Amino acid sequence: MKYLITILFFVLLGCKSAQQINKQNVENAITKNAFQLLNDKRFHSVSVAVYKDGESTIKHFGELTIGKGNKPNDSTLYEIASVTKTFTGYIAAKAVLDKKINLDDDIRNYLDEPYPNLEFKGEPIKIKHLITHTSGFPNIPIKSENKKAFFEGLKQIKIETKPGEVYFYSNTAPEVTAYILEKVYKKPFEELVTEFILKPNKMNLTKFTLNENDRIRLVKGYNDKNELMPNFNRTLWGGISGLHSTTPDLVKYMKLQLDQSNPIVNESHKKLFKEGSDFWEGYHWYIIENGDELIIRHHGGIYGMQNWFVIYPKQNIGISILTNASFDGTGDILEKVLDNLYNEINVK
Repeated sequence: MKYLITILFFVLLGCKSAQQINKQNVENAITKNAFQLLNDKRFHSVSVAVYKDGESTIKHFGELTIGKGNKPNDSTLYEIASVTKTFTGYIAAKAVLDKKINLDDDIRNYLDEPYPNLEFKGEPIKIKHLITHTSGFPNIPIKSENKKAFFEGLKQIKIETKPGEVYFYSNTAPEVTAYILEKVYKKPFEELVTEFILKPNKMNLTKFTLNENDRIRLVKGYNDKNELMPNFNRTLWGGISGLHSTTPDLVKYMKLQLDQSNPIVNESHKKLFKEGSDFWEGYHWYIIENGDELIIRHHGGIYGMQNWFVIYPKQNIGISILTNASFDGTGDILEKVLDNLYNEINVK
């Protein structure tokens, strides 16, 4: 018995050492890639969160305010911009499972006016077209100063392609989705996000509406000329953008999105529209599937900050990279850093 206890002790010690080594490797990879990014002087800070093997690693670098040396931390609030769309997609997936909506529904079934213009040669725009950017809607809403104006702007839209056939990124369509979700659940969209996603996953620092203390922790970002940029001012539902979050909360979101026992997650990751040989649109997720490779991701970019949020379900890995810089090409640069980081931590 004594020998058995001794053996078990060393086995546990070995496991612990392996976990420590693995975590150190992740930390080293994050640090290496973060410093390489910050060598580009257009970037001032970067926060990186990695979830791997059931353990999270979060590291922060650089300075939030040029010349101040104020490094971001776990309480720093970032605008996650278009990654907000994945929250819209999650609630849409829940609504489908709850039989509140059907992917093949004509969206005009949920609008208060006829909108005869929202079709192409008799082919209606369906809900599945809204969430896959194949509706034919313009990128920027024609009117976005308030919700009433938004609906007036919908009347001016001319659909020039058959819905469901052509991918065209739209910041108009997700707002229609958010409105429809409000209507079928009879609750404000902001409340739906809180009730269905934030509270169950204890994402207590993720929110649309900020109080005075939150605003102190909110990142102020820069363009490539080191000019301070304004924060996003939400005037519509929030289907496209508007959520603020922290790195620890984004790790919780990774855990949710990696939970393959969750039927809503599985529905939201369904491949609904194929674009190219290995690229699909899900419920506001971009899905890359090629052989053994499966990547589910979304990019977010706003005036002074950008981020990537990516999960790798087969490896049970999640990565989030956030920076307080935004300019042409930022997303591509962050994507390369993310790919390098993934390749370095996904070592068998």
